[in-house]
Amino acid sequence: MAVGVVATLTVAEGKNADFEAAFSELMAAVRENEPGNEFYSVFQCKDNSKQYKVLERYVDQAALDAHGKSDHFRASGPKLAPCMAAAPVIEYLDGI
Repeated sequence: MAVGVVATLTVAEGKNADFEAAFSELMAAVRENEPGNEFYSVFQCKDNSKQYKVLERYVDQAALDAHGKSDHFRASGPKLAPCMAAAPVIEYLDGI
């Protein structure tokens, strides 16, 4: 069964450009290296320029688990952490 993820990320004041650069690297790595990922993209909220939504879709739970264990995902943490104003809020969804 497909698995969806919506991650809400809040960026610190003045860190949008750094966040977007680091996240762009991660998006490219996910798309190139994760065959179980069907969609991985980030969007900036129109009503709050410091908030972003990451929309993700995986073919199954194993693919989502592999994403979290991937070298590129783990390497993104130290790049993204200095940009964040709050902990991410993650929603997990079952595909129908």
